[in-house]
Amino acid sequence: PRNQNSFIRKQEGSDSLACVFVCLCFRGAFSEVVLAEEKRTQKLVAIKCIPKKALEGKENSIENEIAVLHKIKHTNIVSLEEIFESKSHLYLVMQLVSGGELFDRIIEKGFYTEKDASKLIQQILDAVKYLHDMGIVHRDLKPENLLYYSMDEDSKIMISDFGLSKIEGSGSVMSTACGTPGYVAPEVLAQKPYSKAVDCWSIGVIAYILLCGYPPFYDENDAKLFEQILKAEYEFDSPYWDDISDSAKDFIVHLMQKDPNTRYTCDQALQHPWICGDTALDKNIHESVSAQIKKNFAKSKWKQAFNATAVVRHMRRLQLGTSHEGPNPCPTEDTGTSCG
Repeated sequence: PRNQNSFIRKQEGSDSLACVFVCLCFRGAFSEVVLAEEKRTQKLVAIKCIPKKALEGKENSIENEIAVLHKIKHTNIVSLEEIFESKSHLYLVMQLVSGGELFDRIIEKGFYTEKDASKLIQQILDAVKYLHDMGIVHRDLKPENLLYYSMDEDSKIMISDFGLSKIEGSGSVMSTACGTPGYVAPEVLAQKPYSKAVDCWSIGVIAYILLCGYPPFYDENDAKLFEQILKAEYEFDSPYWDDISDSAKDFIVHLMQKDPNTRYTCDQALQHPWICGDTALDKNIHESVSAQIKKNFAKSKWKQAFNATAVVRHMRRLQLGTSHEGPNPCPTEDTGTSCG
């Protein structure tokens, strides 16, 4: 059990800084996130605590995450403030984001409109454009990685969790199947080379959910779910989309293009009238959207993340007629930095 007086020190002697443990926020498969207070400034921070034993064989992964975080300074992205080390642990001191998760906030609201959704997506686009301009692809954008900075009603939204992010080299392409079911782009599942366009697809999926409360692709069977995504098969179902503007639907269609070459970039999306104009409607859609979020995104469901590689392998076995069992989903680490 932790002691209230336990602390973490930077190991550079005179430059030492201590953090007093406050409470445990999250425990993941390979790390945990704790709330702590910096003794010198009395500022609250979130500290990702990673046992070095858990890093064995994963050094490249954590080095990549740190390299990505070190480069990032944006108002809508959770920042890495310090790195500490002990003999047994690595500690990443992160900016504290205490406003809670996106879905929770929408459910709590009494009034929610297309305009609200548009403002959220604009902030996400701004942040992802910044990443893309720096040659960084997030690769795992999803609602549970979107946290509110504070409990203020007008709080900004923040992107967190860069565990799967990748820094693109000049002209490089990526082909590792990763991400979360329902949000990954068709080219990822097809194991084709892919790049920044995968994040734009994910933003389209998030925009879709923000306007109706349910995902564009869904099936209890992961292989069937991925087949839907590969074909980019989704609908704007009645009655849930009856009160949503044509402009919003057009915006989503441009982001959820099967062909990444015709898919909107962040720059193009930011110029769409639903984002920069006045086509987003003021009609209150809270009742229908919040009801669907409660129905389709119970925390037990949307807290789970899977390694898409397992599903891809299973689909290949099905094609070869050699599979006798379903795919084994691999839960990834839950590393949100809110302490809700």
